[in-house]
Amino acid sequence: MNIKSANLIELTYKLRENCDEYKGKIIKGNNNVEFAYNPLNYAWEPHKKYLETYGLLGAKTIVMGMNPGHGMGNTGIPFGCPKKVNNYLNIANLEVKEPVKIHPKRRITGLECKKPEISGKRIWELIEDIYGSPINAFKNIFVLNHFPLWMFNSAGQNITPDKLKKSSTEEIFGICNKYLSDVIATLDAEKIVGVGKYASKMAHKAIKDNNIEGITIKEIPHPSPANPLANKDKGAVWKKISKRVIIGK
Repeated sequence: MNIKSANLIELTYKLRENCDEYKGKIIKGNNNVEFAYNPLNYAWEPHKKYLETYGLLGAKTIVMGMNPGHGMGNTGIPFGCPKKVNNYLNIANLEVKEPVKIHPKRRITGLECKKPEISGKRIWELIEDIYGSPINAFKNIFVLNHFPLWMFNSAGQNITPDKLKKSSTEEIFGICNKYLSDVIATLDAEKIVGVGKYASKMAHKAIKDNNIEGITIKEIPHPSPANPLANKDKGAVWKKISKRVIIGK
C-alpha cells in the first residue's frame, strides 16, 4: 500500500469516527429522524477494500452522490447495488455487521443482499458502458457520497440530508466538506460530477469553504426512479445526458 492509499483510508476512517459521533446529535435535533446508520462503520471491510482496490488508479473526476441509500446501506459501497458490487466491482465475501439500533423494515443483509438498488444499478451500468472494466473506470473516475449516514423515520421511510435542520448539521457537513477537499487533494482531482442538484450544491459549497481552485463542477440528473427524467425511454435519456457530462463532450 502506497502513502497516498494509506492516507485515503486514514481520511475515510476519520470521517467514519466523526459520523459515529454526530449520529446522536442528528437524531436528537431532527424529529423526522429516528434511525441513522453509518455504513462506514458496520460495512467498513468492503468499503476499505473499495478504497484499496480503486482509490488511487489515477482518477481525476469525482462522481459524488448525496448520501447512502439501500445499496451502500447494505454493501458499504457508494451507489452499491449489491449485484453490481459483487459482479462488476468484484467485492464479495467480506464481513458486514449490523448497526446497533435496527429498524425492522431496514435490516442489513450485507453483500449477499438480494434487493437491487435502481440508482446504483444505473450509475454502475453507465460507468461500465463508458469505461469497460472497473480497473479502467477508476483510472478516470472515483465514486463517493458527500454524507455517509443513511437515515429514516420511525416508519422506515428514507430521510435525505436536505430534510435536516441546518442547526443540527452545520458541523458534520463542514467535516464532510473538508473530507471532500482532502480527497480532491489526494487524487489531484480536476472535476466533480454531482449526482443530482443537492450533491452539486454541496460540491460548490465544499470548494468555496475550503478555498479550492481549479476544480470544475458539473451535474447529472439523479438516476432514482423517483426522478421522471431518469425513467424516460427506460433510462436511455438519463444515460445519454449523464454520459456526455462525465466524459466531457
